[in-house]
Amino acid sequence: MEPSSREPLVRKTSFSYRTFPESAGKRLDKEYLRRVRNKRLYLAAFAAVLGNFNFGFALVYPSPVIPALEAHPSPALRLDQHTASWFGSVFTLGAAAGGLSAMLLNDRLGRKLSIMFSALPSAVGYALMAGAQGIGMLLLGRVLTGYAGGVTSASIPVYISEISHPGVRGMLGACPQIMAVLGSLILYALGKYLRLVLDWRWLAVAGEVPVLAMILLLCFMPNSPRFLLSQGKDEEALGSLCWLRGKETDYAREYEQIKDSVRKQSQRVSCAEIKDPFIYKPILIAVGMRFLQQLSGVTCVLVYLQSIFKKTSVILKPEYDAALVGLVRLFSVAIAAVSMDKAGRKILLFVSAGVMLVSNLTMGLYIHFIPASQNGTVANKTLVTSANLPAEPTNYITLIPLLATMFFIMGYAMGWGPITWLLMSEILPLKARGVASGLCVVVSWLTAFTLTQFFLRVVEAFGLEVPFLFFAVICAGNILFTGCCVPETKGRSLEQIEAFFRTGRRSFMR
Repeated sequence: MEPSSREPLVRKTSFSYRTFPESAGKRLDKEYLRRVRNKRLYLAAFAAVLGNFNFGFALVYPSPVIPALEAHPSPALRLDQHTASWFGSVFTLGAAAGGLSAMLLNDRLGRKLSIMFSALPSAVGYALMAGAQGIGMLLLGRVLTGYAGGVTSASIPVYISEISHPGVRGMLGACPQIMAVLGSLILYALGKYLRLVLDWRWLAVAGEVPVLAMILLLCFMPNSPRFLLSQGKDEEALGSLCWLRGKETDYAREYEQIKDSVRKQSQRVSCAEIKDPFIYKPILIAVGMRFLQQLSGVTCVLVYLQSIFKKTSVILKPEYDAALVGLVRLFSVAIAAVSMDKAGRKILLFVSAGVMLVSNLTMGLYIHFIPASQNGTVANKTLVTSANLPAEPTNYITLIPLLATMFFIMGYAMGWGPITWLLMSEILPLKARGVASGLCVVVSWLTAFTLTQFFLRVVEAFGLEVPFLFFAVICAGNILFTGCCVPETKGRSLEQIEAFFRTGRRSFMR
């Protein structure tokens, strides 16, 4: 009777991931994760996400600076409508170039050194803007800070994903978005203070602080164990994992699991291997998510937020509305960080896309049906001249665009904002992770640049409601894409996720 009683167990484990049996493995995983010491892991993640703080700071840098430069006494620095538009949008071109170069840097230098490398163009860019004597220096500074942001956007999520374990990877995967939002809020706060007390150049000087802090902290942090193993540095990889997990844990078992996965893969993906579903399926999913994320309209809303609020004459002043939306965004990303490892990725993506769909639809229908005399949309075909319009009596119905925008940002920040970056670093195969993550960033920021450039033209030609209705249609597509294409990765190691794409066993992901 004894052999027969064991037979079902053997049959059951033979179909599971080879490193961990289905039943005993889960208990071992939980016991291992319970003993892991996360303090050093959190420190390494914090050092890395300072790059995202700098990214958020640099992204919204034009918001308080453009008004000051539009009224600058020197003709060499005074911005008109055309140069102000380029000063705001050229950042995304730099970010796309940074993502393109990250395709090479991630695999040549490694994840940590790529993040550290981004400090150089970022520091130079801020120095150029702080000491700018003409518009050319301002634009070059924006391009360089955008380039640094593109490199960090492709490198930081991969670094955090590869040093984390399944118990906290979702929470840490949301930290880049949290820090980016925090950087934007700090920029808004400093902008109001420095505008009253100091010259606008000090904002660029302030941007150097997180850059220097990041590079100093990263000097003492380990590189990704998976990257080190892929480079044949076994002893260094083992030491890195020991530092991250703690000597008292059974980190050697996780090390062998990672080493076994790396051993199965060549150093670089070849052109012939691109045809393998194990390679192209996760890449298409990651690129598709980045493309749809930008098409949902988030960059346009954030870039033109104060202009949109001015146009719809919301009750509060536009700058206070922008700060309120920023706080909502920060709160929502924090919710995603806490719930991602409990609720799962897909359910948050569904809720996120649904909230964004309703919000965009509400905004579009409000602008279309509410008369201009009630919603304040005089000159309904323009955003750029709205600052010169006379103030109109406010109406409580103008709370609708404020609430719709707040819910849109909330929906984005709790799902399609942080989770798309996390899933990108989770599902991409190790051999293509560096190149594919850079490709995702390139697609993301080229899409963002195109949308921000065409947004004003569409508004002028057809009205503000048209882009919002378009964004609503895209959000409906996001729901379908999530249901049909996105796998649930909650609680799975990176090696298990790779095994799923390699074997195609859906039962594995349940």
